[in-house]
Amino acid sequence: MARIVVFNQKGGVGKTTTTLNLVALLARRGSAPLAIDLDPQAHLSAICGTAASAGSDSLYAFYQDAKLLAELIRTSSNGWSIIPSHLDLSKVDTQFGKGPRALQRLSTGIAREHLNTDRPIVMDACPLLGVLSLNGIFACDRVLIPISADYLAVNGALQIDRTLRALERVLEKPPMRRFVTTRFDARRKMSWDIDRKLRERFGAEMCETRISESVGLAESPAQNCDVFTHAPESRGARDYIALLDELQAAGFVG
Repeated sequence: MARIVVFNQKGGVGKTTTTLNLVALLARRGSAPLAIDLDPQAHLSAICGTAASAGSDSLYAFYQDAKLLAELIRTSSNGWSIIPSHLDLSKVDTQFGKGPRALQRLSTGIAREHLNTDRPIVMDACPLLGVLSLNGIFACDRVLIPISADYLAVNGALQIDRTLRALERVLEKPPMRRFVTTRFDARRKMSWDIDRKLRERFGAEMCETRISESVGLAESPAQNCDVFTHAPESRGARDYIALLDELQAAGFVG
């Protein structure tokens, strides 16, 4: 099954929103996904009702105390599985260094515990390039990069493209990549200009689906739920359905 990391070195691009809604939709389709919150901000964990009260109840315990990943799995408010994050995860970069063993620790844990045998894993990566985000990249076989429709995000997309190409030299098998435009507003010429530039740059790696600005999509995290629970008829819900359909048809999610 697919191991997907949702990653961008720029914040505010819809990374957690994309992780949340892809996992929620996979669960609705019977795939029993496992989400892993690799971001010390723990926004995904909070939205899912699984915020850890201490680092020992979160993914941090896997690194600090060598707890099994399976021991840290919690059930979200909507019934799917998640390993929550905690602010203590921000210590991982300084505590565990950047050697090969540190960067492959999550990958090794997933394989050792056979967590990916019969269900997809979707990881919400830290937006900074460090041990945590690299753990996600080394553990994945797919990288999904959300890019919001603003000019600063284009520069961020070029930066992450350079980062991933540089990492190809040390990865056993370079992961499949897809870029997706988020926060797209069809009424704004700028959104179309940015989307065109991204398609010219990334070609077939760019998803046809665009995730539009949507009130329902923006409101759902504040309600601690995914868009399919909060606003199932919204444009945001339709867009994420289209995105998952596209990714599944391309063999990106399986």
